[in-house]
Amino acid sequence: MELKTIAAPRVPVRYYEGGSGTPLVFLHGAGGIMPNDPFLAALAKKYHVYAPLLPGYGDSEECPEIRDMLDFTLHSWDVVDALGLKNPVLAGHSMGGMIAAEMAAIAPHDISRLALICPAGLWLDDHPIPDLFSTLPFEFPQLLFHNVEQGTALLTAGMAVDDPEWLKGFLVTNARQLGMAGRILFPIPDRGLAGRLYRIKAKTVLIWGDGDRLIVPAYAHAFRKGIAGSELVVIPEAGHMVTMEKTEQVVQAIARLG
Repeated sequence: MELKTIAAPRVPVRYYEGGSGTPLVFLHGAGGIMPNDPFLAALAKKYHVYAPLLPGYGDSEECPEIRDMLDFTLHSWDVVDALGLKNPVLAGHSMGGMIAAEMAAIAPHDISRLALICPAGLWLDDHPIPDLFSTLPFEFPQLLFHNVEQGTALLTAGMAVDDPEWLKGFLVTNARQLGMAGRILFPIPDRGLAGRLYRIKAKTVLIWGDGDRLIVPAYAHAFRKGIAGSELVVIPEAGHMVTMEKTEQVVQAIARLG
């Protein structure tokens, strides 16, 4: 995947591009995109992938003008327009799934294929979503992965979670990225999406790890109820980071959109 820059109305956007075939736009979650991300590499074997970074993620510029859910949604549509794409497959994970769902709701005739991977955006009182903003570094693997040991290794690149150098880099990066994500996820990730899901006309596949501890599978059924005709694919032995734990199964699920 090649990291590029494109001009958008509010701020220059950094994005990863690679592969060939049907255009697919992937919107990342609150944790951002790893360099040499294996999930993007797997997608690029089947699709021409465009994966924009939200402002403040990676080496991208920050953008204080993007303040609320509508701003995030319109900015993401601005990026699609700047890339010159018409009706790409739209996919998003977690926070990125929330944004993708909003994009499909606000412009229902511009997206015909939608993949939502453990999306945020709803709130069920019986299943409160843990607060990422108060989560300690050593708690993330347990929260995000089915296989905690594997998840720890992936998050820390093999370093110990209490290693001072890893902690310093994690805390600095997290503060910058979550500062942006907090505009729509804090204190709870509910910005009224539930009342707009009926507007989504795209063929939609919902993809969930059966062991997701962050956004538990009860939310999958709430999304399926809200989006007419949507299909749910539950992937065994996977947590919230199903894209990392079960990469090929997620790509296969997205391929069900045609």
